Amino acid sequence: MATVKQYGAWLAAFRILIGATWLIHGYGKLTDAQWALPNGDCYQFLTGMTAHTEGFYHDFIANTVLPHVTVFATMVEWGETLTGASLVLGLFSRIGGLVGLLLALQYWAAKNAFAHLDGYAGLDIITAIASALNLVLPTGAVFGLDALFGRRKGGRTPG
Repeated sequence: MATVKQYGAWLAAFRILIGATWLIHGYGKLTDAQWALPNGDCYQFLTGMTAHTEGFYHDFIANTVLPHVTVFATMVEWGETLTGASLVLGLFSRIGGLVGLLLALQYWAAKNAFAHLDGYAGLDIITAIASALNLVLPTGAVFGLDALFGRRKGGRTPG
C-alpha cells in the first residue's frame, strides 16, 4: 500500500513535468527576438487565427489584442514562463495551476476549437486539465517550496 509521501512524490513529478512544459514554451518566446514585435511572430499567429474565429472572440482579438499586440505578447511570454517556474519550483503551485488553466483555455478559445478536440485543440484541453490538477491537488506539498513555507507557518505537510 502506498504512503502519503509516495502519492506526494508522484504529484510532485506530475507538477514538475507540467511546469517544465510551460517553462519551455515561455522561455522559447522570451528568447525569440521576433515574438513581441508589432509585426512579429505573435502578431502573425494572431492574424492567422482571426480567420478561424467569429463572434465575440474574433472582435476581441481584432479590436483589442492586435492593436496592442506587444503588450499581449509580453503578457503571454511572461505568463507562460512564470507559470512554468512556479510549478517546477513548487512555489505558489496552486496559483501556477490557475494561471496555466486560464492560459490553456485562452489558447483553446483562440483556435475556435469549441466543437472539436483534434490536433492542437485537444492538447490545449489536456494542458488545461493538467494545470487544473495543480490547482486542486496539493502538488507543491512534496519536493516544492510550498512545503517549506507550509512548515514554517505551522501548516501540515504529508508525512
